[in-house]
Amino acid sequence: MYDQEKKIYKLKKILPLGMYFPYDFGMIENTLAEDGDPADAMILTECLTYPGVHISCRLIGALQAKQKEDGKEMRNDRYMMVAEDSLLYGHIKEIDDFSKEHNKQLMEFFINYGEVEKKELTDLKFVNVDKAEKNLLKLSK
Repeated sequence: MYDQEKKIYKLKKILPLGMYFPYDFGMIENTLAEDGDPADAMILTECLTYPGVHISCRLIGALQAKQKEDGKEMRNDRYMMVAEDSLLYGHIKEIDDFSKEHNKQLMEFFINYGEVEKKELTDLKFVNVDKAEKNLLKLSK
């Protein structure tokens, strides 16, 4: 989690044993999502990174989701991106370039992740690049 005031990254949480993000997880600069944080980014890259690393990426779509937490409902989308220099994922242009099984498992990961965090995710669906870009523009600061 990035602390805007202190300009540092803080450890926000540790996932339970056996659970890990399927891809690198980051944020999209100069955006503000409904949950008060920058928009979430799932970054497909074959290299390990760490907080604070800037990765040039291109958008391939998004996983749209509604999140219920403490009686409040808000959008909490995950934007799917490919690192510009990726050799392994460079051929992927749209979220639909993945198999249906891949996308199903990714969706199930976020449902399970939400349960661990005591958040209910509903109305999950993948959207293409055009729709994801339009949604991101609405979140730009």
